[in-house]
Order: sequence, then C-alpha cells, then structure tokens
Amino acid sequence: MFQTFQPLAAIATTPNAVHTLHPLCQQTGATLWVPASLSHLPHTQAYSGSLKDHLQTLWNDHQGLICCLATGAVVRLIAPLLTDKSQDPAVVVLDEPGQFVLSLCSGHLGRADQLTQLLAQQIGATPILTGASNAANLPSIDTLGIPFGWQRGAGDWNAIAGAIARGETVTVHQAAGSELWQAHLPPSHTYQFVSDTEAPQIWISPKVLSPKQSSVQWHPRVLWVGMGCERGTSRQLMEQALRQVCEQHQLAWEAIAGVATLDLKADEVGLVDLCQQANWPLKCYSPEDLKAVAVPTPSDVVKAEVGTPSVAEAAALKAAQQFTLLATKQIFKDPAQPGAVTIAIAQAEQEYTGRRGQLLLVGTGPGDLDQMTPASKTAITQADVVIGYTLYVDLVRSQFRPGQIIEPSPITQERQRAQRAIDLAQWGLTVAVISSGDAGIYGMAGLVMEALQQNGWDGQTPVVQIFPGISALQAAASQVGTPLMHDFCAISLSDLLTPWSVIEKRLEAAAAADFVMALYNPRSQKRIEHLLKAQQICLQHRDPQTPVAVVRSVYRPDQTTHLGTLSELDTLPVDMLSTVIIGNATTRFHQDWMITPRGYFPPSNPST
Repeated sequence: MFQTFQPLAAIATTPNAVHTLHPLCQQTGATLWVPASLSHLPHTQAYSGSLKDHLQTLWNDHQGLICCLATGAVVRLIAPLLTDKSQDPAVVVLDEPGQFVLSLCSGHLGRADQLTQLLAQQIGATPILTGASNAANLPSIDTLGIPFGWQRGAGDWNAIAGAIARGETVTVHQAAGSELWQAHLPPSHTYQFVSDTEAPQIWISPKVLSPKQSSVQWHPRVLWVGMGCERGTSRQLMEQALRQVCEQHQLAWEAIAGVATLDLKADEVGLVDLCQQANWPLKCYSPEDLKAVAVPTPSDVVKAEVGTPSVAEAAALKAAQQFTLLATKQIFKDPAQPGAVTIAIAQAEQEYTGRRGQLLLVGTGPGDLDQMTPASKTAITQADVVIGYTLYVDLVRSQFRPGQIIEPSPITQERQRAQRAIDLAQWGLTVAVISSGDAGIYGMAGLVMEALQQNGWDGQTPVVQIFPGISALQAAASQVGTPLMHDFCAISLSDLLTPWSVIEKRLEAAAAADFVMALYNPRSQKRIEHLLKAQQICLQHRDPQTPVAVVRSVYRPDQTTHLGTLSELDTLPVDMLSTVIIGNATTRFHQDWMITPRGYFPPSNPST
C-alpha cells in the first residue's frame, strides 16, 4: 500500500515516539531514525549529529518524512530546506499518543494529504488536512490528472487553485483524455465545462495553449509517434526532428505516450536511447501488421525495402488504434548528424497512463466500520476507483477521499462490476472492489479471479491483492456466543448459480456429519421454500431442540437477533440479510448464549 511513497523515513526523538512509529514503520516500510541516545531500541537506525543536519541528508532523496515531534519543531527544522511544492517531499506529523496525523508540507504534489489519510487508517487516528480543496471535497487542480498519467504543462497553478478555493467559476476545456473525473465531482463544484477555446482557465489537451494569465494546462498522453530511420541515426537528430514536428503542429511534448516503429528497428541504438531518456514505451510491429494499416502517403520504395509501404504513419496509427493522424510523415536530415529519420504522429482515443494497474479485492466486514481491518480501510482510501454494490459503497463512504471515482451498481450486476474493475486496472488505475464480510467468501474476489482467468491473465498485470474481512458467519456467531467452536461449514441456499440438487447434497452431507452449519442467502422474497427444505433435511439427522440463531444486519444499526430451536426455524424472521446458524449435537443454550463445546470439559447436562 505504501510502495509509491518509497523511500520513506520516520523520525522519533523519544521512546514514546518510537513506540508510536514502530508499527507504522513495519506496515509502511519506512526507516525509523532515532538519535544516538536511543540507538539501543530495536528496529531503529541511529543518526549522528543534529537532527537538522540529518534531515538535510534525507530531504532530496526521500519521497516522504513521518515526524513524531512537535509541529512547531518540525516547521523550524524543515524551513531552510523548502524549495518548491513540486520538488519537496511529503512531510507528515504525528503526535506521540498517535491520536492525530497532520499533513504539513507538499499535501498535493508530494501526496502528503494521501499519506496522512493512509497512516491515520493504519493506527485509527484522526487525519488533519487543511487544504481548501479537501474542505470543498474536490481533487486538487495540480493532482487532477495524475491517476490518468496526465502531465502538467505551463500555467499559473497558484492562481487557479486560489480561484477554486474562493468558490469562483473556473472554465474547463477538455479536448482529450478521460472524463471520468468530471462525473465524480461533488454537486457544489464551480467548474464550467466549455467548448470555447478562447480563454479556458483549465486546458486539457495534447495541444499547447498560448501562455495566458490565470490558465493551466494538463496534457493527457495520447500522442503516439511513428518513427522510421536509417541505421545509425543519432538520438539527437531524432529528438530534434520530433520537437520540430511538435512545434509545427502545436503539440505538447508532455502529451507523447510513446514511440512505435518497425520490428527491424527494435535494437536501433538512437531510438532505444531516446525512449529510455524520455521514459517512453517502444512498440514494434511486423511488416505484416503495418501494411494492413491504410495511410495517406504510402511509399513503394519503403515497401520494396522493408516489406510495408509505410513505417512512420502506419506505426503511429497502429499504436493509437487507428484513431486520428495529426501529423503526416516528414523526413529529416541534418548534415551535422548521421542518418535520417521519418516522423508521423497519431492521437489515441484513450490516454496512456504509464502505470501498472492494481486490483484491490477488499472485504469490508459486516457493516460497522469498527469491524473493518486497518488494511482494508487503507486499501479503499488509496484506490483511484472504488467499485461495489450500492449498499456496501454507502456503508464505507466515510473512507473515501476527494478525487476518487466511486462506481456503485445494483446487486444483480456482479459480473459487470468484475469486468469493469479489470478493464480499469488493465488501463493502469488502482481499483478497489469491495464486498461485505470477507471478499473471498461468497464475495467479489472469486468472481474477479475467475474473470481474470477467462481473460487470459498472466498473473502479473494487473497486480492483485486480497484484503480479508470479518465474514458474516463470524460476525453473527459473535453476537450469540461461541457456536463455531467446533467443526463447521457454510452453505448458501441461493440456487441462482448453484443447482438446488447440489445444495441438497451438501445439506444432507453436512447434517449427517454433525457440522455446525452457517446458512447464507437463506430466504428471499421469491425463494421461500429452500429454508424449509433445509430445515427438514437437518431434522432427519438432528434433535428438534438443536439450538438455532438468526442474526440479521449484523453490526449495523438495524441489527436483530433471534434464538430458537431447529423445530422452530420456520417461524423465525429470516431474509436475505440474515445469517442462520444451526448447532450440532452438542451445541446448547446457556443464559441466552449459544455454546458449542470444543471438548475441554467433560459432558454435562446443558442448561436451556
């Protein structure tokens, strides 16, 4: 969860601070620095000299600093080190008891705000975020496009941020890139989306806007450069030619997604160097792939030489999935540089994020946030996108942060949710798919994994992490006693995905084997007979007085609990929000508590 913040350092100057930071350092991978006087404490690394000097050594090569010191002290220590918010690391301050986490420096670009929220989730602290965008529940303007891989261009970022903070109307012209962010703004936002390009304050386009006061530019990476070259062409000539084409067509260098070429050029030194220097992917296609692409300026000479009538234009269009060719091919030579290069540029419909997507399959527990694990809360807060059944999304809404994409959907759309999550993760986003209880017990984790398998997943991309949660059977059992102390099983009575004949066999086997049974999906409005059939199967093998518990909406405000016997099960209130627990031959009631002995004490007469 904290990989993107590495390297991360934590600072403690007292034993109490070490005690507070130690678990966080284990969870985040941060190095815990202490003065030499505390070097005897385990899992710490001591610095020599003053803390002021040590912070100076950490400042330029760390993504974040977690300080468990007085806020004023931290301010004085870092003041001489501050340069620019686009370069300074995230600085977060904790109090010694671990009750509060404060985002102090580089809240947006350095992601101190996000780090603050994640740390607070880990230790159950209160995050303190003082930025105006957080108060307005808006994504900050200078981080708006980061999830989609957009690059910041020129502009007066402080002026636009100030206008947004004051609640002024800010016009947005978006000519490219994902519009998902627009659909998830709060109703109170003051953005005005316009097609007029005369004076946009926020310009989202692969093209360069002439510098204007109070305007900022985001450049989605939608441009694919098709490039052909003679052997031995220098990287300098390639870059010089590409910059010239971009300038001619008013295209932003920051909007370049990558370079595409013929597979024969995959090892071209200048081309490889150019892509490595700019951190661009290099896509290589066979002549057969390229000659199938219709281009405006094919060449018989090129076809005779490499087997395709076009390299630059065809490769650009192929990489851009044949969306739009913005710059037809141009050939460049320079007497002072070896070789020659041909360049064309195409625009893709979807931007290249440059990120490796992640699927976070999260169990949210029974419904009360206190029953969620810190890791699950952190996963939800960290995600770019949260997807889930509407009811479950509403239950965890307090864990969301400004700028997240939240996509709730009806209960019957499980397959659509799984595929939507996979598509977004394959694009490069971090997607949390939430399930109540445990995601791997009748939850979305299994469905997502099956869908990945169907899609030919390589097991690596997107990355998958599963965050367990307290399941319904555990939560329900905790409300009535210890019914699961001996062997038990879970059986869903829903036959939407499993034939009833199979469910009957499982009920028969579990009842005969004297398992404690937890029944999921016991009764719906249309499916009312299955619970009665399950009761009759169990009565063939168990005493009618076998204890039974029905817990509805466990750990939610409208929770209800009903105790009874197996013979009374058909009279107890049961619906799809209920979990039914049927005891085994030794389960008994004692003072309205349900107990299944483990075998530590000799049998005695049960109290009823």
